[in-house]
Amino acid sequence: MTKLTTDQVSRRFTEFYEERGHARITGSTLLPPPGDDSVLFTTSGMHPLTPYLEGRPHPLGRRLVNVQRCLRTTDLEEVGDPTHLTVFEMLGTWSLGDYEGPRSLEWGYELLTDGLGIDPRLLHTTVFGGDERVGPDLASLEVWERLGVPVERTAEDNWWSNGPTGPCGPDSEIFLWTGDGPPESTPTGDERWVEVWNHVMMRHRRLADGSLVPLPQRNVDTGLGLERLASLLQGERSVFDGDVFEPWRRLLPPLWGLDETSVRLVSDHLRSAVVVLGDGVRPAATGRGYVLRRLVRRVLTMLWRTDSSYGLGELPRELVTGTLGHFGQGGEDPETVRRVLGTLAEEETRFRSLLDRGRRVLAGPRFRGPLDEADLHYLHDTHGLPRDLVESLRGEGAGVRGE
Repeated sequence: MTKLTTDQVSRRFTEFYEERGHARITGSTLLPPPGDDSVLFTTSGMHPLTPYLEGRPHPLGRRLVNVQRCLRTTDLEEVGDPTHLTVFEMLGTWSLGDYEGPRSLEWGYELLTDGLGIDPRLLHTTVFGGDERVGPDLASLEVWERLGVPVERTAEDNWWSNGPTGPCGPDSEIFLWTGDGPPESTPTGDERWVEVWNHVMMRHRRLADGSLVPLPQRNVDTGLGLERLASLLQGERSVFDGDVFEPWRRLLPPLWGLDETSVRLVSDHLRSAVVVLGDGVRPAATGRGYVLRRLVRRVLTMLWRTDSSYGLGELPRELVTGTLGHFGQGGEDPETVRRVLGTLAEEETRFRSLLDRGRRVLAGPRFRGPLDEADLHYLHDTHGLPRDLVESLRGEGAGVRGE
């Protein structure tokens, strides 16, 4: 495979589709469009485009391409493994009632092999095999068989939806082999097959009762995780070993005595917190602000397990300026950098105070035994101690009566 930087992968992707008539749209912030309260943060490139997938004409036409930053809290517990990040960039393309799935798959194959230098023998795909509602995706199956790419049929794994209601449809996923020897098995049978690109044939809308109705137009929506693919192209099996995290790998271990897993989590969460702050979110007790607060507190909890004297005031400025600069959030502006660093310092002070108060409260006779739901509600409402913090303070395996 051709070793490319993350920026080179992003540029080749967008230029490839621009040459094929796709208009480059500016990726929005992590904040959903005004009026969209379905999610706290943008979780995929299609979120800002939902009205256009449902039939509204897009001002730039029917073919679009972009790079969208995303945040997924559902992946928090998986961060630290080779493929998951909290904040990441999604490369996306859309056909809004223009070309259909087969052309999208053919272009995807061309870009991966000719454009990015991937050996076709390292690819495997999956397609929707059909269920009681919708028949198998035979058009996608035919494309992969004609191109000579191994294909596996599944059902639930190849049906994409963005929630209980809204646009949805069958998808075809492209996987890259990351094992040492020749490819083996299939994507559902061997985790060394890593998903890199999903092509969704978005033709349906799921209603509240679970039924499907046709969308006004037949769309194609694709999404490719930039950091994941770039790290694989660089010969690395983990997103944390790619060029995006090189400054973090270089600067954090000498600063804080953390093991490899801890370095990954701290790097991911601090990088994510900087991006969230760069998009204008402030720490708070609820909503987006609480996601930010949770990221910072998870970092501090991990640091203080090693040494309680560690603090975010030691964070190298280069990591903040580099992250803000990469995401176009003002890394060159000293005032923006000061604001981000200042907010992190404030949150650290707040968390230290909360921990001190929590330890004093939990040392009282009322809380020496197992806690029930009434205790947890009292601690939260009266003392401002959330459940996760209480459980952390009481140690691993702290019980709650009735569980």
